[in-house]
Amino acid sequence: MNLWVTEYQSENLTIGCRVLKTLYREKTRFQEIMIAETLQFGKMLLLDGVIQTTVADEFVYHEMITHVGLNTLEKPRRVLVVGGGDGGSVREILKHKSVEKVTLVEIDGKVVESARAFLPEISCGLNDPRAEVIVDDGIKHVKENPDTYDMIIVDSTDPVGPAVGLFGADFYRDVYNALTENGLFVAQTESPFYNRELIPRIIGDVRSIFPVARFFMASIPTYPGGLWSFTMGSKKHDPLEVDINSIPKMETRYYNPEIHSSSFVLPEFVKELVK
Repeated sequence: MNLWVTEYQSENLTIGCRVLKTLYREKTRFQEIMIAETLQFGKMLLLDGVIQTTVADEFVYHEMITHVGLNTLEKPRRVLVVGGGDGGSVREILKHKSVEKVTLVEIDGKVVESARAFLPEISCGLNDPRAEVIVDDGIKHVKENPDTYDMIIVDSTDPVGPAVGLFGADFYRDVYNALTENGLFVAQTESPFYNRELIPRIIGDVRSIFPVARFFMASIPTYPGGLWSFTMGSKKHDPLEVDINSIPKMETRYYNPEIHSSSFVLPEFVKELVK
């Protein structure tokens, strides 16, 4: 049997992976969830046919969306993850000893349930007593919790459907208000190859709201173009001023002190997008 899963990454580009079997598939009120066993990347989570994470390369995304910001702060205690129902960001956040509580707000509880059942290597942090899972609208949660979190991570899907509101200036203003006085946020902000109109708007919005705005990147094979971006907005702390020699050692596979600095070194075509 010759089974393939195909993601239409743009109007003119697809990525296909050979599938051994489908582990889980369900249509919820928000989206279609599918977890498949692939030969190239192992278990793969897709939402509405779009690859969200795989066991082969998830460590890159989850380490970069968490550790860059957490190691920019001074002993963060309370962290919010908006989206990220697979639990990978929570797993990485809990590697920081200063963190007392991490709250995951996921709009589709079935994503959390399926990740717990079929992706335990990614979702394992959700079982930690410091982790709280809330099934709710992350936009609403941010608006209703001012001055609460030291760091907010926007671990969202692409800017379509329920996630559209997570890529706008109104949301970033609510994020600013939900952060403590020294807080910062990090969001995944798509591909510099295929989202060339989105990225300048996002970085412009963040710069208009936060005193410190930074843009950094990582290589993630299953995401469109293989080069992925993250945007940080900070009230006080600058990731470029971190003494990388003071970054504590932790178990990672991609992130390290040198990557902390080098991820902000941008190719010329990306500089043009964010200048």
